[in-house]
Amino acid sequence: MPLLRSTVQELKPNQIAIIGLPFDEHSSFLTGPAKAPELIIQAVESDSANYFTESLIDLNEHPKVPWCGNAPLTDYWSIEKAIDQIMEQGAVPFSLGGDHSVTFPVLKAVAKKHPQLSILHFDAHGDLYDELDGNKYSHACPFARIMENGLAQSLTQVGIRTLTKHQNEQAERFGVKVIQMKDWKADMKFEIEGPVYLSFDMDVLDPAFAPGVSHHEPGGFSTREVLTMIQNLNLNIVGCDVVEYNPERDINGVTAMVAAKVVKELVAKVVNG
Repeated sequence: MPLLRSTVQELKPNQIAIIGLPFDEHSSFLTGPAKAPELIIQAVESDSANYFTESLIDLNEHPKVPWCGNAPLTDYWSIEKAIDQIMEQGAVPFSLGGDHSVTFPVLKAVAKKHPQLSILHFDAHGDLYDELDGNKYSHACPFARIMENGLAQSLTQVGIRTLTKHQNEQAERFGVKVIQMKDWKADMKFEIEGPVYLSFDMDVLDPAFAPGVSHHEPGGFSTREVLTMIQNLNLNIVGCDVVEYNPERDINGVTAMVAAKVVKELVAKVVNG
């Protein structure tokens, strides 16, 4: 059996609404992530694996975890409307991108309900540019837009290994806690009070583990390391996204399966609270 299917209108309070955001028009290097959401779900449902998380939650037709399909996006700003609808139903949004630019309109929706929101951001890149190639909504800019609009009271980034002088200045400007990959230690804890939005960019992983991303940045995490971090979180997670899987660069669907594993463990963390 597959994941439970649901429309957004059928959602119930406290369900974890998995929804695809097939958008990559703000990618700076390669397109392709718009094709990712359905392929991640196919990987979750693949007969090569099973529906159990490592904490033994069975996601097979789990009543709390419906797949709502891809949002019917007409443009960039319709992303916010799609998440608004999930929030109105009292459900927890869990979006599959798409490029990382989607996180800004998603946060615009989530912050309406959670004004004291904090963000935990896994990524090789800070995505704090004021603009890139003249585009202030580039996938390299969402966290600059989020912070300057006051959508989050704090931002913690982990796995960063592409810091520039400009992005370092932006981090200082917005009071961002940046844990560069070179400074990461396995025993680090994320102690963040209040509601937390978790944004997971697939390129936080070393390309040896996740080749299906647009920007190959060596020196990242192993799959086991990120799964252990997720499993050790003790946070009030009120929304998630997994972004930047690019199927056009994948090898034998390996990265889709890694993304599916990340999604399953994040879902388990939200289900367990």
